[in-house]
Amino acid sequence: MTTWSKRRSLLQKHLPGKVLLGAASLAYGAGVAGRKLLYDLKILPRRTLDAKVVCIGNLTTGGTGKTPAVLLAAETLRRRGHEVSIVSRGYGRAVRKKDVAVLIDGRQTDWHLCGDEPWMIHQSLQGLGIPVLVCPDRAKAGALAVEMYGSRVIILDDGFQHRKVHRDLDVVLVNARDPFGGGSLLPLGNLREPISALKRADMVIITHADRVTAVELEDIRARIETIRPGLNILESVHRPDHLLDVRTEINRPLSHLKGKAVVALSGLGDPLSFEATLEELGATLAQTWRYPDHHAYSERELKSIEDLRGGLPLVTTFKDFVRLPACWRKVLTGEILVLGIKLDILRGREHWIDTLDALAKSAEPVS
Repeated sequence: MTTWSKRRSLLQKHLPGKVLLGAASLAYGAGVAGRKLLYDLKILPRRTLDAKVVCIGNLTTGGTGKTPAVLLAAETLRRRGHEVSIVSRGYGRAVRKKDVAVLIDGRQTDWHLCGDEPWMIHQSLQGLGIPVLVCPDRAKAGALAVEMYGSRVIILDDGFQHRKVHRDLDVVLVNARDPFGGGSLLPLGNLREPISALKRADMVIITHADRVTAVELEDIRARIETIRPGLNILESVHRPDHLLDVRTEINRPLSHLKGKAVVALSGLGDPLSFEATLEELGATLAQTWRYPDHHAYSERELKSIEDLRGGLPLVTTFKDFVRLPACWRKVLTGEILVLGIKLDILRGREHWIDTLDALAKSAEPVS
């Protein structure tokens, strides 16, 4: 459980705490509603880029599997010959200026300068020639992608609430394990926006569909359908893709974990899914270390883990690995494994491919 989740749980145990969270949630909701109204009335301007824009986002905080969805969209478009770039704000970036950091094949960049998720996206797309541009001003980054790299499609990473940029396709991810954030806005619940915001969506992908029953899945679909009748609702699962031994830089088969006792380390919005995946691969979780989402690990924390892990293999995610301090090789001994995950669309795959392909083709100049 993350630090904030622990604090909220403590507050919810007492009436004053509940009242405080409820009041803060009401204030947050008023701000969200006011901002929506300003955009709906066109008082706040939206910028249109000279490219088609695909937004991958969600309604809740953390844990929906957004990064694998961004990777899948980029790969789907690139493998069909379309010029595509990814634009991200760069959460956790050390440099918060309005300059644009560009990650592209052949250029090395410290993750602190661009944020952990953009760096991970770039590493996962190596060899495909897909630029990743990072800037809080995503309209500026998108315009640069068009000008410098000839991108015909821009993928907005985590952009559903970022309405400054006009988008041509809004894809919203819904985590089957916690589809509607407890039904309340932050900080009482985990909703960034009211559920009614799904009216803006063009497509919904239910992620972690294999983590709930068929009845629960149909209930989620029905709830979405009542909000946005006729909306295309896809279903997906997260599958382990590869296992990297970062000390030797050798890819191990997923069967490498079978029958092994391991230590799991993660700083994720939904650590349970990661841990469940390790168990499904045959690993026994001797210890689990959970930190807040986007946590930057310290040398002291690594030393504590090293002292307690008893020489067992440590398994983490790409997102977490990039946030280990530079001294990790000296502090951590033995086997350090990184599990790569991919998004696999089980229901609606052809619609996903056809929609992205058609959108990209409509962006091509007429000869």
